[in-house]
Amino acid sequence: MEEGKRKKVLARLKSIEGHVRGVQRMVEEEAYCIDILKQTMAVQAAIDKVNSIILENHLHSCVTTAIRGEDPGERERVITELLDLFETQSRL
Repeated sequence: MEEGKRKKVLARLKSIEGHVRGVQRMVEEEAYCIDILKQTMAVQAAIDKVNSIILENHLHSCVTTAIRGEDPGERERVITELLDLFETQSRL
């Protein structure tokens, strides 16, 4: 992953970590359930953004390299890897 994107992902993850700690405090302090749910949804959206950045990077680097490469086995491997990823997501 290029340095700029890596830093962006790490910054977002640190922000998410802080946000999760805030949600934990809300639960400990017995905050209103809807308020907690709104915060957990915000955390999920932030995680989704991190996943999007990482996936975009993977598609533009590893997958592009494999598809343009000469090794049909490597092409098939990255395609299968992506299909497995989305299949796993649909089971969650």
